Amino acid sequence: MQDEWADLIAAVAERRDRSAFTRLFDHFAPRINGYLLRLGADSALADELTQEVMVTLWRKAEQFDRSKSSVGTWLYRIARNRRIDMLRRDRSEPLDTDEAELVPSDDTAADDALDSMQREDRVRAAMKTLPPEQLALIRLAFFENLSHSDIADKLRLPLGTVKSRIRLAFTRLRRQLEAGGVDAAV
Repeated sequence: MQDEWADLIAAVAERRDRSAFTRLFDHFAPRINGYLLRLGADSALADELTQEVMVTLWRKAEQFDRSKSSVGTWLYRIARNRRIDMLRRDRSEPLDTDEAELVPSDDTAADDALDSMQREDRVRAAMKTLPPEQLALIRLAFFENLSHSDIADKLRLPLGTVKSRIRLAFTRLRRQLEAGGVDAAV
């Protein structure tokens, strides 16, 4: 079933397939809403955040990578992050970052965790080899979650320049990682 959900997201990303989106919405929206309610959101906020998550799915379906997570994991992470963002904006309810519901569960096996840590170390080391202008763009795009257009506006660069620098950065990272030319201890 996971492959089917991922295929539906691919259809949304590639063709803006409304029937695929409807199937995803019908399946995941009630589950996300229930998840948000369990995290303590009131009904109205849960509804609003669920809508935001599903709009994000529609707008950013091309960012989903089935090799990194399941569709459910991706959507629940978006929901969790939206709730945290909402709590940060709403200063009347203090955010307790140690709250059990806000701490991601660690269901990974020890060997998977070790592989993941080693992969992260290699990626971090490879990122240090990027020219500063490429590294800055990667950070804005993937750590600050800015769109290419937002980055172009923020840095006052042409959109094509932003896209080509990010593409060049990925090419360089891929080569570094494939060649094993990066010392993970760096």
